[in-house]
Amino acid sequence: MIYADGSALSRALVPGVEAGAWLRWSTEHAAELVTSPLGLTELRRAALPLGPVARAQAHAIATSVEVVRFFDQSLESAAMASSVLPPFQALHLGIAVAHPEVVGLATYDVLLARVASIYALDVVSPGRAEGWWDA
Repeated sequence: MIYADGSALSRALVPGVEAGAWLRWSTEHAAELVTSPLGLTELRRAALPLGPVARAQAHAIATSVEVVRFFDQSLESAAMASSVLPPFQALHLGIAVAHPEVVGLATYDVLLARVASIYALDVVSPGRAEGWWDA
């Protein structure tokens, strides 16, 4: 499974190279893509100022992706990561690290990508070069 944060999910809302790459990748990997209530909240917040079309797109994305819940182990991992990550990014990392089936993290957040790679998660950012977070 691949955990997607709000920066990845919201990539589809604004036209561009990354949007097209994300849409192709997320369609191909839809069966293995998961997020959390936090990821959906970030998606909806990103869509809000973009108007009704973006809000409808966000709703379609939110209803198509599997949502995993926060659990004790994820909060434990997030607490450890909070020394280097802001709180929401730490929660995303905590969920991805603690979920036994998650092997990767889809994100466009540079700091979260760096820390996820340290935790041996495969970082997925369609439309960006491999290892972009280290450049």
